[in-house]
Amino acid sequence: MVKEGHLLAVFNSTHRVMKAESILKSRGLQMLLIPAPRQLKADCGLAIRFTEENRDAVMQTLQQENLLPEFIARLTAGSYETVWGSNDQ
Repeated sequence: MVKEGHLLAVFNSTHRVMKAESILKSRGLQMLLIPAPRQLKADCGLAIRFTEENRDAVMQTLQQENLLPEFIARLTAGSYETVWGSNDQ
């Protein structure tokens, strides 16, 4: 379940999201692999949910591993807003 303020990292392939999940878990970062909400139109159908508190650590880890997501969205007032996109690098 996604709550207000949660961040969702959306990837362009199942392989990448599963690899990202494995790496983030191995580093002890709080996150959860979830089905991507339909509103996000995720290619692979999965997303990694995490909190703003963990955002810097998650992004730093994914960048180090060359596994940046396609985009990151935040649930705000019942809808998703993109807060980071791969073109923002």
